[in-house]
Amino acid sequence: MSTTASDPLATLGALPGVPDAVDSVRKAVDRAYGHRVMRRRSNEVTAEAALRGSRGSAALAGADWNLEEVRRRTDFSGEDEARTVGAALRLTAEAGQLLSVWRQSPLRVLARLHLVAAGGAAPDDAVGRPRLAGEPVEEPLIEAPLPGADEVAGRLEGLSRLIIAGSAAPALVTAAVVHGELLALRPFGSHNGLVARTAERVVLIGSGLDPKSVCPAEVGHAEQGRAAYVAAFEGYTTGTPEGVAAWIAHCGRSVELGVRESTAVCEALQRGAA
Repeated sequence: MSTTASDPLATLGALPGVPDAVDSVRKAVDRAYGHRVMRRRSNEVTAEAALRGSRGSAALAGADWNLEEVRRRTDFSGEDEARTVGAALRLTAEAGQLLSVWRQSPLRVLARLHLVAAGGAAPDDAVGRPRLAGEPVEEPLIEAPLPGADEVAGRLEGLSRLIIAGSAAPALVTAAVVHGELLALRPFGSHNGLVARTAERVVLIGSGLDPKSVCPAEVGHAEQGRAAYVAAFEGYTTGTPEGVAAWIAHCGRSVELGVRESTAVCEALQRGAA
């Protein structure tokens, strides 16, 4: 993602199809927040959205567990899939604690997210910092060319400046770009997809679009499937207006599917079935 516009994120927000995606997401989120259950039991909806979002993010990372297994399990050590689910749960729990730091120092937040995700599973000197030249990256879902360490450092710094400076762009656009850039860069040796999706969540919460974190985009990303996720991301990496717009629209659809999931939770709570 590169452009010379003074507010490049706002420029992306004007791409064909993006305003419609933004409007559709806003209406869907407003409907969710207008549900009568949200006035009395929003904390329960938030907790359930966190669980389901974690499950969705883990599924995209290769640990496609049944929701009830995620809910039931208490030990996430041992096999690779369990560690992946544990990392997703820890990241979701951490996201809401980092909002004020994100606005001032996005790179500190990303470092913290990788530390939380790694949970001691990576060498200590590789945790919480961008990879160095020659260091391997474990990210099986994403097969796009891997940028070199110098490019990673430069693009991370550019992304950080954009976030700190602020933008008139809709929250969906900013969240999608943060997500896409982190997937493209894969700045850490591991857990990049989990970190990228958590950063998207941080933007959606911190922007005020989803302040109670009840619209988990990770659910929608997983529901649309790994193939659709990768295809949309590959469009983003082309840098073409059409490719970037398609990625933003994909992210918007993911939020809407997350809204649908939480609306179902609200309905279940209303019926007393949750």
